[in-house]
Amino acid sequence: MSTAFIFPGQGSQSIGMMDTLAESNPVIQETFSEASDILGYDLWSVVAEGPAEKLNSTEITQPAMLTAGVATWRAWLATGGTKPSMVAGHSLGEYTALVCAGAMNFSDAVTLVADRASFMQAAVPVGEGAMAAILGLDDESVRTLCQDNAAGEVLEAVNYNAPGQVVVAGSASAVNRLAENAKAAGAKRALILPVSVPSHCALMKPASEKMAERLKNVAISACEIPVIHNVNVKVAVNENEIRDLLARQISEPVRWVETVNSMAQQDVNKLLECGPGKVLCGLTKRINRDIGCIPLINNDSIATALEA
Repeated sequence: MSTAFIFPGQGSQSIGMMDTLAESNPVIQETFSEASDILGYDLWSVVAEGPAEKLNSTEITQPAMLTAGVATWRAWLATGGTKPSMVAGHSLGEYTALVCAGAMNFSDAVTLVADRASFMQAAVPVGEGAMAAILGLDDESVRTLCQDNAAGEVLEAVNYNAPGQVVVAGSASAVNRLAENAKAAGAKRALILPVSVPSHCALMKPASEKMAERLKNVAISACEIPVIHNVNVKVAVNENEIRDLLARQISEPVRWVETVNSMAQQDVNKLLECGPGKVLCGLTKRINRDIGCIPLINNDSIATALEA
């Protein structure tokens, strides 16, 4: 049996999210300083002090979450932690996974995710797209709900997060229409998410195309640790396939349930969530109870993981 690392994406950010780890791990602020120099603004001050509206802006959230994940990874290694048998990241977290797997330089990844965020925001003006979490329906029922409420607009199931928890994305009017009709279709809840872009749906195709061009100029190496990708739940065969999968990922679904179960089938029995929060550990409990998950959110949890 073995251990895998998982890296969260947007939605796990919060003001002060790295304060506890930073108190006794100098590498945390060192990593944020490195990112700040690249970005040209003080990323640490936004993460530590806010305001929340600024941190939650896609163009800041994406570099912030990447940096938080890499900083946590570095803190893990600095305290004597060993490298896992495989890694995966949820949406944006896939970039963090690739950095930690040695496929991409951190400095390249910081500018890359900043551009990714810019491309995504430019693809759909604020207010024209939306996302909603649908709770209590199976995957096929959510896909049917999308078909029934699209009315000619884009409306797709995009994040298969856990059994009974699927996120949809598309045109704002279509997402709102689905949310209004979800309970009548048997859903427990339909929660509109506070996001500025409808990620992982067809509306993001222009961003995918721009990302494909952008990735041509990024150095990518063979992974030192296998990375399971969101798009196809497989390990890429070469560097060009990594580029292709990263570009497609913006406009295609995140297959997280399959990703976690794929790890279990490859004898992974423990996951370490490497980044702020414990969203992915919560999903893991709902996906596969045979896999334990520890969130590396403070020194106590790192010590627990080291002992385990």
